[in-house]
Amino acid sequence: MRVMGVDPGLTRCGLGAVEGRPGAPLSLVAVGVVRTAADDELGTRLVGIEAGIERWLDDVRPDAVAVERVFSQHNVRTVMGTAQAAGIAVLCAARRGLPVALHTPSEVKAAITGSGTADKKQIGAMVTRLLRLSEMPRPADAADALALAICHVWRGGAQHRLAAAVARAGRKDTRL
Repeated sequence: MRVMGVDPGLTRCGLGAVEGRPGAPLSLVAVGVVRTAADDELGTRLVGIEAGIERWLDDVRPDAVAVERVFSQHNVRTVMGTAQAAGIAVLCAARRGLPVALHTPSEVKAAITGSGTADKKQIGAMVTRLLRLSEMPRPADAADALALAICHVWRGGAQHRLAAAVARAGRKDTRL
C-alpha cells in the first residue's frame, strides 16, 4: 500500500509518502513541504497548496491519503488555517476517488512512538528509524506527514478493509 500523508498548514504543508504493509519494513517514497508566503492573500495561499498537493498526487500516485485531523486549540486563527489546508488535501484526494483517512495527532504519536504525548523530536527520531533514513526529515512538518502515512499503513489499511467488508456484507443482506 502506498500512502501519502498530509500535515496541513498554510505556511508549511508537510507532505510525505511511504510504501509498505503492516508487519513488513516500510520504504520512503517522497518527503517535502508546500510553502506559501504569510503575507499573500488567503485565496492565493489555498490555490498554492492545492497546486502543490495535486503535483504530489500526480508524482506519488498513492493508494490512500492520510490527513491530520484538525483539533481545537486556543488559537482560532491557527486552527482555521490548518482546517482550510486540510480541506484542500481532502478535496484533492476525493476528486481523484482516493480514500481519505483523518488521524488525530495523539493517534499518530501513539502509533509511531507508543505514546500519545510524544514530542516532535521523538516523532522525527522514530520516523527516521522506521524508514531507515540517514537523517531526520526537515522541517518537522515533513516528518509529521511521514508519521501520518506510516500510521495509516499500520492502522488505516486494516480499518479500511474491515469497513469495506462490512459494507459488502450489508449489501448482501439487503438482497435476501
